[in-house]
Amino acid sequence: MFSIPYLLRNVLTAACAVAVLSPQAARAADIGALAQPAVLSTKSVQAAMLAIARAGARLVAVGERGVILLSDDDGKSWRQAPAPVRTSLTAVQFVDARNGWAVGHMGVVLHSADAGRSWRKQLDGVAIARIYQQAVRAGADSAQARDEQGYASMLSEDGPDKPLLALDFRDARHGLVVGAYNMALQTSDGGVTWEPFSQRLPNPRRLHLYKVMQRDQRVVLVGEQGLMLSSGNGGRDYSALASPYKGSWFGILAGRDGAWLAYGLRGSAWRSADQGATWSSLATGVNGSISAALAMADGRELLASQTGELLLTADGGQHFERVGTALAAPVAEVAQAADGALVAATLRGPVRIPLNSSVVKR
Repeated sequence: MFSIPYLLRNVLTAACAVAVLSPQAARAADIGALAQPAVLSTKSVQAAMLAIARAGARLVAVGERGVILLSDDDGKSWRQAPAPVRTSLTAVQFVDARNGWAVGHMGVVLHSADAGRSWRKQLDGVAIARIYQQAVRAGADSAQARDEQGYASMLSEDGPDKPLLALDFRDARHGLVVGAYNMALQTSDGGVTWEPFSQRLPNPRRLHLYKVMQRDQRVVLVGEQGLMLSSGNGGRDYSALASPYKGSWFGILAGRDGAWLAYGLRGSAWRSADQGATWSSLATGVNGSISAALAMADGRELLASQTGELLLTADGGQHFERVGTALAAPVAEVAQAADGALVAATLRGPVRIPLNSSVVKR
């Protein structure tokens, strides 16, 4: 069963509609969503937004049914950009003022070279199945190869429905994308070609991967049921980290001091100053699951909950301050605009929160 962040990043209405169709009709609907561009509408500013990022001074938000929104006034107003697909987009990242990527359902990877004004599809679920099959055929005849053959066959039989949930590009050429059922691919040429690295992950139950973080040669992946995986050599080898709790991790953030902040269910947040060897629990004071985190320009760190609460800490999580009152919709992600304001991607569209909003000490 999918956990909370997966459902948050899913278009529930579309999922229900597909669920009543035959497998053949559902697959045809999936292919249609990959082949049709997103509908342009004045109501798109109220669509469920699932991720947000900065592209220079511009803000780019992505969400359900391929909706992509742009703001050039720090989140005060938005306009829709054309998108080549009608699938939900779950994550977005820009490595500079022009080059960015977005990922989503149906295995979609989109690339923009003009700060989000236009997008080109680089990858989808059909291509992913083919890539995994090719990787298996190129592998050695071993028990691991036979296991991967079963996984590759499952991907082919499932059609294009392969949710990608997170990405991390360390520059304009090298990037990782991860998602449901241990799906993980990497590129070293800006998305022109991709190769799977699922086989290198110690994740035998193929738990969902919800976040990936790269810092120098360190790569960290977190996911459901306490899954934490780490590589210290740029992703050539991975090992499992001992998780301080059994719930799902919805994300992990590296602070300016190098410490890691991991977050998940029921207000859970933990901090590690030794790359995951030991963890200390943080008292967030909220019951809603923590859905996003942000390292702010002034060194503070922000946590956002699925109950709409925003929490700031200036001392590594020893104390938290709440920003204003809780938002009226679940928060999927938060970015900081060029003028310093916070802008949240919520299930009711993007919301701007000026930092001169009242900050309530906890």
